[in-house]
Amino acid sequence: MLELAIARELYERYPDFSEGRLAKIRSHVVSRASCAVVARQLALGERLEQRGAEIPDDELHRLAHNRNVLAALLEAAFAALFLEHGFGPIEQPIVRAFSGRIDYALTSHVDFKTELQEALARRGQSVNYSVLDVDGPPHNRRFRCAAVIDGDQLGEGSGESKKAAEQEAAKQALLKLGVEIPAT
Repeated sequence: MLELAIARELYERYPDFSEGRLAKIRSHVVSRASCAVVARQLALGERLEQRGAEIPDDELHRLAHNRNVLAALLEAAFAALFLEHGFGPIEQPIVRAFSGRIDYALTSHVDFKTELQEALARRGQSVNYSVLDVDGPPHNRRFRCAAVIDGDQLGEGSGESKKAAEQEAAKQALLKLGVEIPAT
């Protein structure tokens, strides 16, 4: 229902945008990272800490600040609201909760991997990503990835997820290739 609410809002708000551009914006807006941002804005982590009586304090604090847990909390809250009230009454509150993420996706370049892939396709090249390192416990991993083009590592990035590390590696590769990218 999150994707439906955002897709409908984008379609109605930006009827002249191409299907591809709308899909890219929607994909970013409903991503796990965006859900975690909205969950933080709605103080869902704090609410979890207040109500998790049977969980040890240190574990509860860690969970309440974990991006994946926050995103899952938000999705669970939306599911509960949907089951209780149906789609109609919750659609606009969902859109309002994500309006900042829509604005961010419109004004920021958020998909360096696609940009790199398209730039390389024009040159007859392609990119592969490899994981260089994974650090930290399963609940708090840190990934380091490389963007490899024609056997050369042109970008390296790190992040809380493999996808985030690959995005940063793609951004670095774009810069090395001299491809102009919008400021973030």
